[in-house]
Amino acid sequence: MKLVTFTHNGITRIAAQEGERIIDLHAAFKAKLESEGKIRASHIAEAYVPADMNGFLQGGNESMKYAKEAIEFALENPKQAVPLIFNKSDVKIGAPVTNPGKMICVGHNYREHILEMKRELPSHPVVFAKFANTIVGPEDNIPFHPISEQLDYEAEFAFVIGKRARNVSQEEALDYVAGYTIVNDVTYRDIQRRTIQWLQGKTVDGSAPMGPWLITSDELTNPSGLEISLTVNGEERQRSNTANLVFSVQRLVEFLSELMTLEPGDVILTGTPGGVGVAMEPQQFLKEGDVVRIEVDRVGVLENKVKSTSEVTV
Repeated sequence: MKLVTFTHNGITRIAAQEGERIIDLHAAFKAKLESEGKIRASHIAEAYVPADMNGFLQGGNESMKYAKEAIEFALENPKQAVPLIFNKSDVKIGAPVTNPGKMICVGHNYREHILEMKRELPSHPVVFAKFANTIVGPEDNIPFHPISEQLDYEAEFAFVIGKRARNVSQEEALDYVAGYTIVNDVTYRDIQRRTIQWLQGKTVDGSAPMGPWLITSDELTNPSGLEISLTVNGEERQRSNTANLVFSVQRLVEFLSELMTLEPGDVILTGTPGGVGVAMEPQQFLKEGDVVRIEVDRVGVLENKVKSTSEVTV
């Protein structure tokens, strides 16, 4: 499944995207239950296929199973009193996960990026955080706040936790992954480097475009060997492959779950390849009107335009 968050008439819900069709999972599952004569259809639907992504992911494999049943019902019964299917052009698609409990980023995880930043290969993952205030969706602009002129891009392959994970082995790690998405770890470089801690340059509002959806792990079973690239206005700046990660998805789940309990909906960014603007000669930072496009094999495309905050609308 390709899971999305969408807004229609001011109401935000989760859905599955099938081509240009957006299937409201909660409404579809509720309608299915009602068609079967379930007296407590509304309560059952809320319990197993709620309208919010975090609540849905907490349901684990059982909720995923019911979601697939809801999709099948909606496609077979498109005409219902309550709309189950929307045209993509009629809704606003947001980030697939809008309010993660944790948003953990891994730095220095592609070998070529480590070399361009003149660092040594780390013995342990380098981690830092972003927060929910940074998240914008695939149809939003990247806000360029007037606090710096060094706005940089970072293409990132990301995964989302699907069930509570504590002290998980690498062999079991992928069982705890709900799915995969793309994030642009937008960074204000001079602010990042004001101190030895990176946090302040990484957590500015709107600095984590995410999308275009969350592709579930039953469709993408192997997160290694995926091409990842980033272009600015059509010019390629970054290209690598997730096979080049120093620390794989499996190792990151193992490592992080030893430190903390990972919860459904937690988002982990796996690092960026070489080619960031700050490392170019001369340096090339993002500017008003630039279009940043990230593509990850078998996941999709995330494309956002840079807009100054005096003009940005999201």
